[in-house]
Amino acid sequence: MNLKEAFRFQNKLQSLMEEAQSILGDDDNITRVQNTYLRRKVMKDFQDETTEEAPRTEYSQQITAVAEFLLYLLEEREKLTVAICRAKAGLDLPAGLDGQVSLNARRQDIARLLRHMAGLRSSEVVIPNGGTGYCFNNEGNQVSYHCDVKRVTTIHFDRNKIRKMCAALSRKADAVSAELDAVLITTQVDYTRPFDVNDTFAEAFGIFTGDGD
Repeated sequence: MNLKEAFRFQNKLQSLMEEAQSILGDDDNITRVQNTYLRRKVMKDFQDETTEEAPRTEYSQQITAVAEFLLYLLEEREKLTVAICRAKAGLDLPAGLDGQVSLNARRQDIARLLRHMAGLRSSEVVIPNGGTGYCFNNEGNQVSYHCDVKRVTTIHFDRNKIRKMCAALSRKADAVSAELDAVLITTQVDYTRPFDVNDTFAEAFGIFTGDGD
């Protein structure tokens, strides 16, 4: 598989592990609860009645197998992680794959900021009744009044330079993105997945236990 597929399967393994942990982490799934109603103690003609609480999961009869499956998934996650690490180590990227991905995310963030700056314009608007104040009227009483406000906004930077910076950074980010996409597709990872990435938990568990189709 290539790196892109490897990362996708890594996420799949994590998702399956979380589902297994959720099953095992619920005491109602891993214990059996029986309630016996001691009716004969209060009514000698009655019989005691025992009921069992229904489990929350369909895997209630396979809890030990689910635990084994969880450890199996962890082993597969370790194998895949090692294989991905080895594949990434052979890449000709100065900052490494993770470093390049992180750096390019910052480039894209800064490009969005510069694009916002480049879109700003100087402006002048009048805000009706936008200002308030106090004065004394003819009777000598202090009263409030409203007045219009002229708001002048002026950009405080060289827009042309900002535009050029934004364009250059965007080109760089796009080029690196294309390079990273190519790397993800062409770089091979020495790992064979034990089930399909689209398999459900039940399907993957069935393959593990030998009950799958």
